Amino acid sequence: MPLRPHLLVACVALGLAACTSVPVARTAPATRPALTAQTLSSGGVMPAEQARVHFDHAELHFTVDPAAQSIDASATLSFTAKSATDALLLDLDRNLPISAIELDGQALAAGAWSNPDGRLRIRLPAPLAAGGKLRVTIRYGGKPHVAKKAPWDGGFVWSHTADGQPWVASAVQGEGCDLFWPCIDQPQGEPDLVDTYITVPKTLAAPGNGVLVGITDAGDRHTYHWRAKHPDTYAISINVGPFKLLKGDYASRYGNTIPMELWYLPEHAAGAKQLFGEFPRMLDFFERQIGPYPFGDEKMGVVETPHLGMEHQTINAYGNQYRKNGYGYDSLLQHEFAHEWFGNQLTNADWDDMWLHESFGTYMQPLYSQYLNGDMDYFSWLHNLRLLLRNQHPIVSGSSKTEEQVYDETAGPGQDIYNKGALMLHTLRQLIGDEAFFDSIRRLVYGRPDPQPGNFSPRYASTNDYVAIVDQVTGRDLRWFFDVYLRDAALPRLDEQRVGDTLKLRWVTAHGKPFPMPIEVQVGDTVHTLAMENGSGQLQVPAGGLLIVDPRSKVLRELPHVEAYQQWMKQQRAAKPAKK
Repeated sequence: MPLRPHLLVACVALGLAACTSVPVARTAPATRPALTAQTLSSGGVMPAEQARVHFDHAELHFTVDPAAQSIDASATLSFTAKSATDALLLDLDRNLPISAIELDGQALAAGAWSNPDGRLRIRLPAPLAAGGKLRVTIRYGGKPHVAKKAPWDGGFVWSHTADGQPWVASAVQGEGCDLFWPCIDQPQGEPDLVDTYITVPKTLAAPGNGVLVGITDAGDRHTYHWRAKHPDTYAISINVGPFKLLKGDYASRYGNTIPMELWYLPEHAAGAKQLFGEFPRMLDFFERQIGPYPFGDEKMGVVETPHLGMEHQTINAYGNQYRKNGYGYDSLLQHEFAHEWFGNQLTNADWDDMWLHESFGTYMQPLYSQYLNGDMDYFSWLHNLRLLLRNQHPIVSGSSKTEEQVYDETAGPGQDIYNKGALMLHTLRQLIGDEAFFDSIRRLVYGRPDPQPGNFSPRYASTNDYVAIVDQVTGRDLRWFFDVYLRDAALPRLDEQRVGDTLKLRWVTAHGKPFPMPIEVQVGDTVHTLAMENGSGQLQVPAGGLLIVDPRSKVLRELPHVEAYQQWMKQQRAAKPAKK
């Protein structure tokens, strides 16, 4: 997900080329019933009834009516019981009325199901034993929730192109998949396979997730049939507009050929062609640095949207108006594309582990800048991120969280899961070296050190899983590293004391946790490394000589000059008169 709006304002104030601004979507005004607390919430602890089933297949049918801002839909969902159950529990916004439900082809009486608050409970006629299968069809429809500022709040965006044609998109990461289809709204609720059928007027196209199986005609409408494997719960998307299509093939370094598609508005042909030209370079970077593109047998896809962007699997939403940054590429697309590895191939086991998506996704921008232009751009990115840190709450709490609890800037880590996490990864890379660092990423993303097309599947992982991987790869116990950076809010502080010609250094952490982080010190022209095995070290430094602690900026730590600048910027924003 892109930066939150108020952080984008801060980016502009700080003059950060690393940041993007939000285009204004021309969304038609509409009044919708309020969402329930249940529908607003995404993630948290999975209910026992949902944990009892495995989600095999979803067949989703949507007829989109842009003029009425409505959908007519049905969902046929298939499950296998992992343990005995007498009920099926799904999530669906109650403001999309259900007209009928069938179980294994038999209509259910209205009393057999209820959806008072957005959690759809279906009572089974007879208990389902472990290993048993069921197939439920839910017919529903209406006016889906409208996003006021997508993608930071979820829902549909009903917009128009410059010449007045319908332009529609969905973005539901925050509130979840239940805003427009019945699902298990939890990170581990991914179906194995999804077939999506989107019916729209023939003047419009409907790009979707996965592979285009076919297009069928019916009068003045046609239906796009898309098929995707293991999509994220929020990654299924609706996109409708008068799109044109750029297509091509990428010859992967792994021997396979990856289809590339960009669906764009005709009036933006020049920008689209330029952006499409960036696809092969981005693919080369990720495949070289991380490993095979996870969905090479489907596509690398992008669709132009009336909101900024979202990492919809194989059909990334893009609304950055074809702007390159000061580093020579489109950083919005690069970030969203990173989520094909960190979010879609690797999915966090719980929203509390969301840094696995956003920290790695954010670190890919400085890494890509280094790949393109060298170290100056790499460190420029990192410094820009450093100016945005808040350090108010730990990145990882250790308990199950909803999406909103994690992204909340007042009660949760918020933007630190992007920026602080990325800087932590830079520090980890310096600590363990490139070989071990990128080996740990491959094992995290693919579940193995030797990924090749066809020898891996999408997977879930937690914070503890990654810590264990790093320990395995390095042969060291590095829990102290992650305990301080992920589970403490405050950054470690390096206290310096001069006693004659002796420089004494000592790490201080918020809760007295051990932090044996090695630190480099430049004295004159010589760089010394202090092991800091017990969190402290000392070095002879002649009086009046040149002294630089951490001269190569390897370690994320408290820096008084940065905090002073952040405070000054906060005062400047507070003193600025509010717009009337």
